[in-house]
Amino acid sequence: MMLTQKIKFSVLCLGVFFLASCATTDIEKKDYSKFRAADLKSVLIVPAVNKSIDVDAPDYFLSTAAKPLAERGYYVFPVHLVKRIIEDDGLSDADLVHGADPVILAGLFNADSVLYVSIERWDAKYAVFSTTVTVEFNYVLKSGITGEELWQNTQYLEYTPDSSGNSGNPLADLIASAIVAAIEKAAPSYIPLTQQANGLAVGSKFRGIPAGPYHSLYGLDQADFEGIDEQESEEEQESEEEQVAN
Repeated sequence: MMLTQKIKFSVLCLGVFFLASCATTDIEKKDYSKFRAADLKSVLIVPAVNKSIDVDAPDYFLSTAAKPLAERGYYVFPVHLVKRIIEDDGLSDADLVHGADPVILAGLFNADSVLYVSIERWDAKYAVFSTTVTVEFNYVLKSGITGEELWQNTQYLEYTPDSSGNSGNPLADLIASAIVAAIEKAAPSYIPLTQQANGLAVGSKFRGIPAGPYHSLYGLDQADFEGIDEQESEEEQESEEEQVAN
């Protein structure tokens, strides 16, 4: 029996009713002027604040955070080394790190910017015949020179294994669904889902991060990040997610 899998992506929008109300109001344009002016070359990723009930979530998240930024053309300080140095400096709690002055944090490593992430959701809901894994992250990038916020984004993704095979035997299909759900409950797909979330947060046009100095598109992607309405950027991101899902 072949079991197919389907990834369900959903962007953390403002809801159907709010989107409907947006049609009658001016939509704020996403502003990258401060980001461009900062001319960043390096990013310091600090330990994530964990608002989920999974105590291992921050370490798992941290292992996935550097690659997307490096692929966008930025130098990323080794995340586990950064964590160790920060802990040795007396900031062993992520909440304390996030509350510290970003200029001071950046100064410890001579970094241009500091990336803060809060884990809003990291859970798996089990319902006998299906298990839905959910992750939600808030990203904030601040200048290591001025402490100003340069960029922010949010990602909310869900994954539900689909075992609805058409074997012609309803009982066999139910058993298969229960098995797949139990497997996902035992080992939720947090890492792949988190990798997708980080990639979309950083790499999406109009909402992500412009190419850095170590990327071939550095200075050439202004059209992808300037003068775009938030509504247009959400539609573009939804389109990108649909292409990934397909």
